[in-house]
Amino acid sequence: MPEFKHINIPAGDLIESKLGKLTVGDRPIIGLLRGDGIGLDITPAMQHVVKSAVAKAYDGRKEIQWCPIYVGLEALQIYGGEDVLPQEAIDAIQYLKIAIKGPFTTPVGEETHVCLHCAHQQNHGERCDACDKTDGIAPRFRSINVGLRQRMDLYACVRPVNYFEGVPCPNKSADKVKFVIFRENTEDVYAGHDFERGSKVALAIIDLIKEMTGRQIRLDSGIGIKPMSETGSKRLVRKACEWAIKQKLPSVTLVHKGNIMKFTEGSFCKWGYEVAAAEFGDTFITEKTLWEKWDGQMPQGKILIKDRIADSIFQQIQTRPEEYSVMALPNLNGDYLSDAAIALVGGLGLGPGANIGHEVALFEATHGTAPKYTGQDKVNPGSLILSAVMMLEHMGWNEAAKLVVKGLGNAIKDAHVTYDLARLMKKEDRENVTEVSCSGFGQAIVDRMSEEPVSAN
Repeated sequence: MPEFKHINIPAGDLIESKLGKLTVGDRPIIGLLRGDGIGLDITPAMQHVVKSAVAKAYDGRKEIQWCPIYVGLEALQIYGGEDVLPQEAIDAIQYLKIAIKGPFTTPVGEETHVCLHCAHQQNHGERCDACDKTDGIAPRFRSINVGLRQRMDLYACVRPVNYFEGVPCPNKSADKVKFVIFRENTEDVYAGHDFERGSKVALAIIDLIKEMTGRQIRLDSGIGIKPMSETGSKRLVRKACEWAIKQKLPSVTLVHKGNIMKFTEGSFCKWGYEVAAAEFGDTFITEKTLWEKWDGQMPQGKILIKDRIADSIFQQIQTRPEEYSVMALPNLNGDYLSDAAIALVGGLGLGPGANIGHEVALFEATHGTAPKYTGQDKVNPGSLILSAVMMLEHMGWNEAAKLVVKGLGNAIKDAHVTYDLARLMKKEDRENVTEVSCSGFGQAIVDRMSEEPVSAN
């Protein structure tokens, strides 16, 4: 076992990964990153739901051993200094193979420092000007979430989008939404470079482009570079294809803007088709082949691989979502589409997510830290709870995962929900709506695991 300074590995079964297959014992050790802000509220609620589901599903024979890992505010408080993402945290997650995390603060302005208690940004590292606390001030950093993905090469961001009966939704086709988004996690704008207007590098790039192509970019332009590689694109699409095969889904759609950016977005599409043909040729067919050989009728046992332009897909997931089951996208398009898609079925409060590499999987709440609600036991823990469902499925504990989905679906159907869903239900004049707390929603899920299942579509 590697030596850790502040992380205590509990007694239990270490998860092993060999050739992409996991070995999970009855007492697996799972990394737990609490998160900033409302992570204090939603993480315990998730743990309670998971513990109850596992105990019920396996009659007490199995139990998760949680291992706290300190990142963000907790890292500042426990390690001291200014590092919000200590190397020890990275090492521990890689050692344990599976972890789950709450949300973390991401600075968005130009100030030099940010308070991880309240997310206030300021131009000094002393006491927070907003909340008056001194133990949560960090120098400006890019993103903890991005850092976790890049430093562990968690190249696939996986976001299932499903409708739960009873959730107020703005789209009349919401009950037909059932697809999963695979977003490339390490390239495009995440690995991009952004150069300020008038900087030496920006002006040098403008000069180089003019010299090499004859094209003139305005001299007062900021310059961005977005790398997209064959390696990164193919492994993302490979993961999406493997998911479709494993889950017996009908199609994989490559989403891109290759009509404009032919050698980045367009290449992503081309490389996606190549990996499907080279590695899964017996399973996947293209739309061209579908019409030429089978007159548009899908043959049994085959999966359709197709592509769509990024802007059109935003219309199609609203008007005919049933045509999509797995979508693979570059980073930025995947970011946009993930949030737009989850809005179709009720918003980020019920949007799960995972970041997966060759061996390590990190499951996460997909929303922000909402610091104004910290400690109020108020917010919806559904995103983190459904991410835990993904985690249980990844471990092969499908019986426990199904119990959580059943309990959550029944709680929504019974209208025992947190304020965000309760407000929307009341606007629809729904009767017998019971607004519960964050922990109360967790308990409502636990109480309803034994009832008849509700469709999660």
